[in-house]
This record gives sequence, structure tokens and C-alpha cells, in this order.
Amino acid sequence: AYNIHVNGVLHCRVRYSQLLGLHEQLRKEYGANVVPAFPPKKIFTLTPAEVEQRREQLEKYMQAVRQDQTLGGSETFNSFLRKAQQETQQIPTEEVVLEVLLSNGQKVKVTILTSDQTEDVLEAVASKLDLPDDLVGYFSLFLVRETKEGAFSFVRKLQEFELPYVSVTSLHNSEFRIILRKSYWDSSYDDDVMEHRVGLNLLYAQTVSDIEHGWILVNKEQHRQLKSLQEKVSKKEFIRLAQTLKYYGYLKFDPCVTDFPEKGCHVVVSAGNNELNFQVRLPNEQLKEGSFKVTRMRCWRVTSSVPMSNGPSGSSPGKSEVKLELAFEYLMSKDRLQWVTITSPQAIMLSICLQSMVDELMVKKSGGSIRKMFRRRANGAVRRSDSQQAVKSPPLLDSPDASREPMAKLSSKLTSVSLRGISHSSSANDVAANDFHGNYAFEGIGDEDL
Repeated sequence: AYNIHVNGVLHCRVRYSQLLGLHEQLRKEYGANVVPAFPPKKIFTLTPAEVEQRREQLEKYMQAVRQDQTLGGSETFNSFLRKAQQETQQIPTEEVVLEVLLSNGQKVKVTILTSDQTEDVLEAVASKLDLPDDLVGYFSLFLVRETKEGAFSFVRKLQEFELPYVSVTSLHNSEFRIILRKSYWDSSYDDDVMEHRVGLNLLYAQTVSDIEHGWILVNKEQHRQLKSLQEKVSKKEFIRLAQTLKYYGYLKFDPCVTDFPEKGCHVVVSAGNNELNFQVRLPNEQLKEGSFKVTRMRCWRVTSSVPMSNGPSGSSPGKSEVKLELAFEYLMSKDRLQWVTITSPQAIMLSICLQSMVDELMVKKSGGSIRKMFRRRANGAVRRSDSQQAVKSPPLLDSPDASREPMAKLSSKLTSVSLRGISHSSSANDVAANDFHGNYAFEGIGDEDL
């Protein structure tokens, strides 16, 4: 069997025959000219070199399917991954109680099936909270790791191809939790959410929590005003004041390392307001702050590398630390593009944030609204509309051959949109085009943006 990793975590194990079955089903539904070519069957037993070649071909196949908007967003493909996830983790379909956290630490217990997908669980939580249908699309479920101080480190946004109960229980670690948070970037959408009592309460709880964790910066005078509004239980006014504060609506990431402005700088990255904000500590201990606008990122890529290991050295045997990097090509000035790299275990979550900012910008640009990001109920489940491209997370396949030499570099596109124009780049650093996330928002950049 082949191990399929999604976002750096083992998602499922599948056999060649299962993938072939998926391929045939996709061909039947979408036609042979839409579906990528599948690695051919072999009559004789594969040699180790052929095993590795097939693994690479299958990896490319899965990446290509996942990148295609029609195939990658199809129920056929997503249900295949969900079913394989459930079978791999050997969790039977049964009714269970799942605990979902709110920002204020409150626990919402929902009765679901172990085989319920992300949207079903989100619906169940919304229903338990009495959150109206037309506000469900403003919120998402996130997998987080709880720190000893009670803060959260974001692992990823739960996707449509996974079963939340299986995803969280298969990690066998009580530090991992599922949390409900708003999932949009433009604070003008707060007005829609605040129209309803439950939406207002959720937004208020999240804002209070972000201030307490130091994610939103507050000076003494602002703190005094916020305290006074809190005592009066003036939730809307509290949120309105918070909206004017620095880092409101941003997601703050764990300290990590960047090569900007020079190699090896320690940095705290925050994502929000259509930018990545850097608080950098230079090697001379000087602190600097700056922002990278998402509209000036030509493209980005996530790469993962597994260090070469000669047996266990300090780490537990067989456990090699996967190093994740997010690199983006940034328009520094009118005619100067430069690559900036962030090395962080949260690189995939950062990439998902960039992608959802671009999605939101594009929905706005086309005159759509965030309410339309989710289709009205169809067959009892909320479905994503075509106007909102889902964040794609193609899997990464491991070789089934345990004796194979460890790969030094596993370069993989873990969240992506289809590509436009990037492959024609003449940059010496450019690798294969399918490693990139092309940025639609960059294409509309004009002189006023510079």
C-alpha cells in the first residue's frame, strides 16, 4: 500500500488497485480527455526502481487530479479520500459525541457519525448553537494544538476530503482539538455576522480571546475603554473599538525562521488584512516590522524535505522530522521580484491563509458576496458554490518499499490553484511549474499598487 500524506500527516493508505478504481470512476463521470493519464499496469513483479517510478507517477497523478477544479472538488474524489481515511484508521461508522471548542473555551458537544465529513460537523455545531443557515459560511472548523498556557497553535483548517472525528482521534494526543472560528478576512463582513445574536456572541468571544492572548495589540487607554464596554456588556461597541486596533482579524503563528532580510532571522508571522506581517529579530537583536501584501505575491509554493538520517541520532528511530517551507515571490519594487522563505511547521496553514485571502479578493472583485460562498442546502448538506474555489491540498505519496533510500527532498504542492502564466517565468530559481500556486490577485496589479 501507498501512504498518502495530507498537510504533513498520514491521511490514509491505498493500494494501486484502489487508485485505479478511482481513476476509472473519474473517467466514467468526466470523460477520458479531462482525467490525467494513469500509471500503466505491469504483468511482472516490479523491481525496486520500478516501484519508486510508480510511486512518483501516482503522486503526480494525485496532484494533477487534486489541482483540477472539477476533479479535485468532485464528490467522487473527496469521498474516496474520506472512505480511505476511515478504513486506514479502522474506525467503524457509529454515533459518537465530538467536542468542539469555542474561542472562549466553551465546549460544544455534538452527536455525529464517525463518517461525517467536515461540512456535516460544521452544520451540527451551527445547529446546536442556533446559528442561522446563512451565517454558517462565515465560520470554519480548525484543527489546533493547545499549548500549556491555554493558547492555540493552528495546524490547519479542516477540509472537505476528511472526517473531523477521524482526523482528531487518529492523532492520539489530547492536545489536538477542533475549534470554531470565523473564516473570512475582511472585517466589513463582521456587520453581517453581528446582525444575529449567536453570530455576535461568537465574534465577541473570539475578539476577547484574541486580545487576552496578545494577538490584538492594545495600549492602556484602549484597554480601559474595552474593559468599560465589557462591564456594560456592549458587545457591538466592543467589537467596533477592537476593529480599529492593530492586528484585529489576524491569525498569529508560532515563532519561526525566515531568510528575509537575511538568512536565519527569527520571525513572528501574522496573517490578515490581505498581507503577511513580519516581526523580525535580526542577528544583531534589532527588531523590525514589515508587511507583504498578498496582491504583490506573484506566486508561492510549499515544499517539504525529509532530512537524510543515518539511523537514530537523538530522535526516535524511524521518526524523521519533516521540514516545511513556504516561499513566495514578491514584487519588491516596480521591476524587482524576490523570493522570501519562511521555515515553519505551520507553512501549510500559512499557504491556506494566503489562498483564502486571494479567494476572498476574487469573490469581491467579481461582485460576489461571502454569503454566496456556500450554496443553499442541497440534500440536507451545505455545498460550496462554484464561485468560491476550494483550497486544494493534494496528497503526498510515500514509497511502499521500506528498504528504499530516504528521499532528501520531497517537493510538493500542498495547497494550490490552477496555474496561469507562471510556467513561462525565466527565473533561475524556478522549478517545475506544478510546484507553484499561481496568484490570480497578482494579475490585476497596477501602478497605484506600487
